[in-house]
Amino acid sequence: MEEFIIQDIRLEGLSRVSAGNVFNHLPVKIGDKFNDRRSSETVKALFKSGFFKNVSLERVGNVLVIVLEEREAISKITMTGNEDIKKDDLLKGLASVGFAEGEVFNRSLLDKVEQELHRQYFSLGKYGAKITTDVKKQDDNRVEVAINISEGETARIKEINIVGNTYYTDKQILKKFELSTPTMFSFFSKKDQYSKQKLSADLETIKSLYLDHGFINFNIASTQVSITPDKKDVYITININEGDQFTISDVKLSGELIVPEEDLFEHILTHKGETFSRKEITKTSANLTERLGDEGYAFANVNAVPEINDETDEVALTYFIDPGKRVYVRRINFTGNTKTRDEVLRREMRQAEGGWISTKKVERSKVRLQRLGYFEEVNVETPSVPGTTDQVDVNYSVVERPSGNLLFGLGFSQSQGLIFNTSVTQDNFLGSGKRFSFDFNNSSVNRRFGLGYTNPYWTIDGVSRGFDAFYRETNATNANITRFDSTVFGGGVNFGIPVTEYQRFNLGLSYENTDIATNSLSSSEVLDFIAAEGSKFDVLRLRGSFAFDTRNRAILPDRGVLHRIRADMAIPFGDLRYYKISYDARWFIPLAEDYTLLLKGSVGYGDSYGETDKLPFFENFYGGGPRSIRGFQENTLGPKDSTGRAIGGNLKLVGNIELILPVPFASESKSFRLTGFIDGGNVYDIDNDNFDIGDIRYSAGISGIWVSPFGVVSASFAKPFNDDPTDQTQTFQFTFGTSF
Repeated sequence: MEEFIIQDIRLEGLSRVSAGNVFNHLPVKIGDKFNDRRSSETVKALFKSGFFKNVSLERVGNVLVIVLEEREAISKITMTGNEDIKKDDLLKGLASVGFAEGEVFNRSLLDKVEQELHRQYFSLGKYGAKITTDVKKQDDNRVEVAINISEGETARIKEINIVGNTYYTDKQILKKFELSTPTMFSFFSKKDQYSKQKLSADLETIKSLYLDHGFINFNIASTQVSITPDKKDVYITININEGDQFTISDVKLSGELIVPEEDLFEHILTHKGETFSRKEITKTSANLTERLGDEGYAFANVNAVPEINDETDEVALTYFIDPGKRVYVRRINFTGNTKTRDEVLRREMRQAEGGWISTKKVERSKVRLQRLGYFEEVNVETPSVPGTTDQVDVNYSVVERPSGNLLFGLGFSQSQGLIFNTSVTQDNFLGSGKRFSFDFNNSSVNRRFGLGYTNPYWTIDGVSRGFDAFYRETNATNANITRFDSTVFGGGVNFGIPVTEYQRFNLGLSYENTDIATNSLSSSEVLDFIAAEGSKFDVLRLRGSFAFDTRNRAILPDRGVLHRIRADMAIPFGDLRYYKISYDARWFIPLAEDYTLLLKGSVGYGDSYGETDKLPFFENFYGGGPRSIRGFQENTLGPKDSTGRAIGGNLKLVGNIELILPVPFASESKSFRLTGFIDGGNVYDIDNDNFDIGDIRYSAGISGIWVSPFGVVSASFAKPFNDDPTDQTQTFQFTFGTSF
């Protein structure tokens, strides 16, 4: 082609590709000289764009005519045979190599497509996977691509060998692995199915194991994964160099110590003479950062600098502290609370506007919002204020849950039979944080009506005030205890006074009218009490309690402690004189990931005073059942009346040891709990000198709780110990729709 000056450029053959897209790839423009060299450059550039399968150049006068034949477009991609990987995940992988619906079809990409699909299946251990493709031409220069997949079987791990380990045995190391050789549970866990990602995680597990126990120079020399010719069995060999175990020779602080050194050392978990641990160093850095954050240094950096002495196998640690600038809070903002008033959220804040930021107070404020029960989710962010280096805003975003609740339900308890209940509750009335409730409960033991109102912030300091009224009918015969019927109605007022962030004192005064009815089967103890005191009583009850509660959740917690002391007293203005004192404690002790030890204890004592000779039998303590000593029928332990039925006592001792276990296939759920337990306790009537520590009843077993949308479901299997032939045992216990 003879050289000429381009006066115009004309494109022919375009249908989907825009002219502008073509011109963006052209190396020439109007006014350029065009010759054979520029012609070659133009053709190469257009082919390189990937849009065309044929390009030709023509000259009409001084007009450059470019004739183009577009590649087909992919109209549809179909897949068959994929089970272990979802279609959407496979399509994302194909899109990463430029192969997707609507894109230009390029046959050379099919090889990359097959490679990408094989890569995804290889990562799952499916080395026998086969991929075939079929391209069907359609009208309008389009094609449909069919991908047929034969996944094959997942390669199973036949053997895992650790080479070079002397400090830890193969068994100790492999116990921490996600991967394993086949076991009787492999069908469910699939731990024997090879996965490159899981192997990478297991290699990091080995590294952490050694670095957390002093082996600073530990390294993984090599990893070999071999597959049998039939691609069904995998052999893994991991070569490691342990090195020597190091101890800590010294621990120092350096940098800008804006907090007293002795205060900072209280947060250091690594000490002289101890074995070096990367995990403890990481925790220490986090502790020091959090401590600095409490003083307003929200962007502090704490770095651990080790000085290694290979000759003595010791390491000196220096924690270098860079507090940065002190930061204060400009504003606290709330979003998402369309129903709940801002003031309801703001009064839970422990972080103040205009003050130095405290990470602990910001987090505690978040926890307090979560414990309100008004929100499904609470998140907090602390973005910097634009244009400043020492200010942040604290932004809380919430997702509200319905605060009103209309409930109709059925439940079942082995002691109460079928339970019907209904309630109307408004926990956050008109967004004010005040609570109104009405409930009705009906079973073979109880029929109850209740009405309540609580204002959690009666005063600005967080003093609560509540009122309640109730009516209750009880048929004790169906509750496994001494036979009597009672009708009780009354009401009261109560106050809650916060003492500290974790301590609260409650005080209440109530009036109760009690009417006791007997029958021909009532015991002599019941008849004697009625003969002495009467069958109708007006009681003024003064109640007080003190609680120390650091639990992380109100329902199914797994961290913190609870101590609660309660005292009830029938004061002299009523017909009866008695008092009851009880102490309950719960300790949640984390042992390892997903394992928590729970220690529970409960002690109760009651007695009469003044003109009343004995603690009323209907105020006695009872033992046995799902909420006491499992494996024994509910309320059946302790002293018996003249007819042989449980009458309870004025002293109760109960202790429980539980190991909270991870729930298979639901480890992330906060609605399930599985525990192994040992229960012990009994009820005594010390007025009749029947206290004998040898009468303590024990049981051991396993229990589960599910907080379902329809109510709480609990079940337990327990084996009683030290039981008496007269005891009523019950190996399996089940309740549904009742509180716990």
